[in-house]
Amino acid sequence: MSYWLRSLRFLASALSSASSPRQLALGFSMGMVIGLVPKENLIAVVLLFILASSKVNLCSASLSTILFSWLSLLFDPLSHLIGRGVLLASSLQNFWQSVYELPLAPWTDFNNTIVMGSLILGLLLFYPVYYFSKPQFEKYTPLVAARLKKYWIVKILWGTEVSTIVGEVS
Repeated sequence: MSYWLRSLRFLASALSSASSPRQLALGFSMGMVIGLVPKENLIAVVLLFILASSKVNLCSASLSTILFSWLSLLFDPLSHLIGRGVLLASSLQNFWQSVYELPLAPWTDFNNTIVMGSLILGLLLFYPVYYFSKPQFEKYTPLVAARLKKYWIVKILWGTEVSTIVGEVS
């Protein structure tokens, strides 16, 4: 039961004004990059480690990761074209060969066209997604927080005393 309450509290705090719009937008952008990259490789693990070690909103990153994981299927043909172009570039062949000979390189799956293309696409879209999502978070976060503060269950999740909430409800 506490697992579900902790998750709901995590979501309620993310939708409140507990995080700045910058943190929300950065989390959303980082989640987009992670969501686009296929998950069964070392690149995804490194991206998750960077996300966990940075000061961004983890809830917006988690929701964005879920959203873009679903949308990544639509971007796979484009990712394949980008990755294929980068991996087959004749000027980069020696570079890719030397990278692949590094100890951990085979676990990154960078030689997969969709992994490489998704990573490049995510990195290229990082700043535009941040730039366009930050004003949206600035505009809608206070509205959502004000609306959520009206509900007694949200007050409980945010840690407000139960006795004061019962007094307000009665």
